[in-house]
Amino acid sequence: MAVVIETEIWGNNQPLSIFIFISCLLSIVCLPQNSSRISTVFDQSLPSSLLRFQRNFLLLFSISSVMEGMWSVFGEYEMAYFGASREQMVSYLVIGCASALFVGTCLGMLSDLIGRKKVCLVFCILHLLVAVWKRLVSHPSILLASVCLSLASSIFLFGFETWMVVEHDKLGHRLDSLNEMFWLMTFLESASLIGSQVVANWLVNDDVQKNMVSPSTATALLAVISIIFITRGWKESPPLTFKEYRLSLSTHIFFDKRIWLLGWAQSCVQFSVAAFWILWAPTIVADGREVHLGIIYPCLLGARMLGSTMFPWFINGPLPIRTEDCLVYAFIIAGLVLSIVAYDYQEIGILVGLFCLFHACIGLVLPSLARLRTLYVPNELRGGMISLSLAPANAAILFCLIQRGYNGSIENSTIIAFGAIGLLSAAGCMHLLKQSGKQSPHQNFHKQ
Repeated sequence: MAVVIETEIWGNNQPLSIFIFISCLLSIVCLPQNSSRISTVFDQSLPSSLLRFQRNFLLLFSISSVMEGMWSVFGEYEMAYFGASREQMVSYLVIGCASALFVGTCLGMLSDLIGRKKVCLVFCILHLLVAVWKRLVSHPSILLASVCLSLASSIFLFGFETWMVVEHDKLGHRLDSLNEMFWLMTFLESASLIGSQVVANWLVNDDVQKNMVSPSTATALLAVISIIFITRGWKESPPLTFKEYRLSLSTHIFFDKRIWLLGWAQSCVQFSVAAFWILWAPTIVADGREVHLGIIYPCLLGARMLGSTMFPWFINGPLPIRTEDCLVYAFIIAGLVLSIVAYDYQEIGILVGLFCLFHACIGLVLPSLARLRTLYVPNELRGGMISLSLAPANAAILFCLIQRGYNGSIENSTIIAFGAIGLLSAAGCMHLLKQSGKQSPHQNFHKQ
C-alpha cells in the first residue's frame, strides 16, 4: 500500500501580527503620564531648535535604516541570483566580518576625532557607491559590496546615536528627552526595516530579470537625499585633538571597570543578534518543511518595536525600575530563550514565539544600554567606546563563520548556545554595574 506524504507550507498566524500591532499601538498611546512620551518630538513648548533637530534627525535616521535594510532583506537572494555558491556566500560574509573587525573598530574613534557628521556622510557614500556599482555593472563585485556594506553597518551601529547625543547636548537638552529619542530610534529602525522589505518586494515584483537592479536605484536615490540632507543641515563643534583624545580615552575608558562591563554587555548583544539573523532561517526549516520566511520577518521586527515601547514604562512608569535591574531581567529572559532553541528541536510555531520574545527583549535592551552610555561615557568618547565594544562580537562572529562555514567543526545549535551564554554573562555584568554604582555613584555627563 502506497503512502502519500502531504506537503505543508507553514504560514505565520495572522492573529499574532494583529496582536503585535495592537500592542505597540496601545503601548504608545497609553504611555505613563509622567513620561514626556512621543510629545518630545511634537510638543511645541520645547525650544524650536531642539524640535527641528529631533524631527529632521528621525527622518534622516529612518531613511538610513531603509538603506541598511535593503541589503539585509535582499542580499542573500541577490547573491544567489548572480550565481554565488554557498561557499562563496560564506567567504563574502567572512570578508565582510573581517572588515568590520579590523577597519570598523577604528571608525568609532575616527568619528570622535574628525566629527560624527562626516562619518555619517561616509555611511551614505558607501551605500551610494555600492548602489551605483550594481546599477552600472551587469555582474557587480559582491566582494566589494560585502566590504563596503559591512563598514556601513559598523558606522550605523554607533554613528547616528553618537551624533544625536552630541547635538542634543549642544542644544541644551534634558536627559528625559534624550531617553525618548533612544527608544524612538529603536522603534523607527525596526519599522524602517519592515518598510525596506516592502519596498524591495514591490520593486522586484514578479519580473526578476527586469527589476533586479530596481532596489539599487532606490538605495542610490535615498543615499543622495541623505547626503544633501546632512550637508545642508547641522554644523559640528571642533573635535578634540589626537593628544587630548588619547588622554581622555585612557582616563575614562581603559581604566574604568564600569565601562568594561557596559562594553561587554553591548558586545554580547551584538553577537547574539548577529548569530540569530544568520541562523534563524536554517533553524526554522531544519525539519525540511517549507516556510513563508518573508511573513515571519516583519513579526520579529514588530516584536522588537513592542519591546522598545516598553522602555518608557520601566524608566518613567508608576513603578520605575533601575535601568541595570531592567537589563538583568531582559538579558536573563533572552538568554533562556536562546538556550531553549539551542537545547532541543522545537515546532515551528513555538520557535516563532520564542524568536518574538527574544526580539522583544532586544527592543528593550538597546535603548536601555544607550541610556547607560549617556550616564557613564563622555560624549567625546562615545563613538570610540561603542566601536571598541563591538570588536569582541565581530571577532566571535568571524570565528564561528570560519569554523562552521569552512571546517564544519561546530553546529548551529552551538553558536546559538554561545549567544545564550553571552547574554547570561551580560546579565551578570549589569548586576556588577549596579553594585559598583552603589559603591561609587557614576558621574553624569548630561543635564537632568
